[in-house]
Amino acid sequence: MSYVDVVRHADEEALADAVAARLITTIVERTAARGVAHVCLTGGGIGTAVLAAVGSSPSRDAIDWSAVHIWWGDERYLPEGDPERNETGARAALLDLVPIPEDHVHPMPGPDRSDGSVGQAAAVYAQALAAYTHPDDHALVPSMDVLMLGIGPDAHVASLFPGLPGVHEGGAVIPVFDSPKPPPTRISLTFSSINAAHEVWILASGSGKAAAIRAALSEGADPAQVPAAGVHGRERTLVLIDDQAAADLPASMGRPGA
Repeated sequence: MSYVDVVRHADEEALADAVAARLITTIVERTAARGVAHVCLTGGGIGTAVLAAVGSSPSRDAIDWSAVHIWWGDERYLPEGDPERNETGARAALLDLVPIPEDHVHPMPGPDRSDGSVGQAAAVYAQALAAYTHPDDHALVPSMDVLMLGIGPDAHVASLFPGLPGVHEGGAVIPVFDSPKPPPTRISLTFSSINAAHEVWILASGSGKAAAIRAALSEGADPAQVPAAGVHGRERTLVLIDDQAAADLPASMGRPGA
């Protein structure tokens, strides 16, 4: 992994609140500067907790939600409304609570939004991303202002798993057929799409993520075996963790959160 800024927080609640505040501030700054902000969400416990913290924050009203576009880094290939979809959790935690235009919310298609082929669904999402891409993005996707990623105990990010074909694939969006974490069929952004983002934030809480965080931050880690080591932002890469997730790091690595 290239140089990253590691920020430690006391526990999951403090982490979620701090990331939520950082996200609100970043969106406000980006929309003020450029008139639009593209944000890519992650699921999982900490990803959903961050969205819930944004949803409960009075500062959420500082955001011009009409200028925000929401995307996802990966999704389980399940029908709309399925409780296992990242989209479902994001809507309940935040998106249904704020005045964001529905056509600014860009979920990855499930089998009910495609012809039943996950490959076709991935192609549809790639086309949706391409529609918002500008020449200065220098990528097949718009450069996300913030792209958030959870990390698995095996150091996977999005649905890019160690040793599986997705870590080697190009293009913008790929189908995933053999996820070791159920369900096996998914859609994911590729490394190139993730690394087109202005800022990439890796989020982790709990002792179960400590070994993965250590591996991701190890010099010379192979992204094919440690996918989290292969992601970075064009402008900034943040690893935002709680003390339990930081347990295997040297005490000198990282700084305390505000």
